Amino acid sequence: MITAGIDMGSRSIKVVLIEELKVDGAPQLKYGVKKSHIMMPGDLDQDVAADKAYKEALEAAGLKREDVKAVFATGAGRKQVAFAAEGITEMTAGAKGANFMYPMARTVVDVGAEEGRGMKTDAEGKAIDFAGNEKCAAGAGSFAEAMSRALQMTLKEFGEASLKSDKSIPMNAQCTVFAESEVVSLIHSSTPKNDIAKAVLDAVASRVCAMVRRVGIEGEVVLIGGMVHNAGFVQSLKTAMGVDAVSLPDMPEYISALGCALIAAERQH
Repeated sequence: MITAGIDMGSRSIKVVLIEELKVDGAPQLKYGVKKSHIMMPGDLDQDVAADKAYKEALEAAGLKREDVKAVFATGAGRKQVAFAAEGITEMTAGAKGANFMYPMARTVVDVGAEEGRGMKTDAEGKAIDFAGNEKCAAGAGSFAEAMSRALQMTLKEFGEASLKSDKSIPMNAQCTVFAESEVVSLIHSSTPKNDIAKAVLDAVASRVCAMVRRVGIEGEVVLIGGMVHNAGFVQSLKTAMGVDAVSLPDMPEYISALGCALIAAERQH
């Protein structure tokens, strides 16, 4: 049985196809993730963009639409996917996907382009509590991206630069616009770019950590979402949370889509 999960993010669409396999003929089930993860820019017509992403994923996996038993959608634009049988919240999908990758995961931190959230999950990957910042980008990737532009650096360079600093410079602004003014002031005061980069990522990590602490930090901590690729943010988050390690999946942007596909498979029984 093959199912699909589509994550309709604010900036991109991710598709994951999984196949349910029996282990040695026993009733125990194992899921094989198809190597057909598609990431593409979102479109104003999200239904059309989702259909295109899904079509490309099927082609990459050598499948036809009739081969897929069920399609579930998650993400901010999940209601726009007309061909999806059901919509799943980001928290439910993210917790399920993270638990599949890391069975001991109990704390899941999801930081994407526009949103950041902390989730607590049980042993089965069910989200039992969460806290997020859906109304402000200050605790998300777009905040760091805006600040990196102010320093005329790529986001990757920005993250690497922060790792070269050991300074702690507090940033008081809670808004991207005002924070950019703070960054400009730091530049004018000849503050090294490495220190500014660390200050920004520390600020983002601090806001994310505050959300996570509202649900509690327990067990293995897993970070999902695009900010996994920012090494400086990962370090700042570990420091803010006071943990020695944070598990980082190989395909962090697709974990929610994976969780969505897993839930779709479960619902077919």
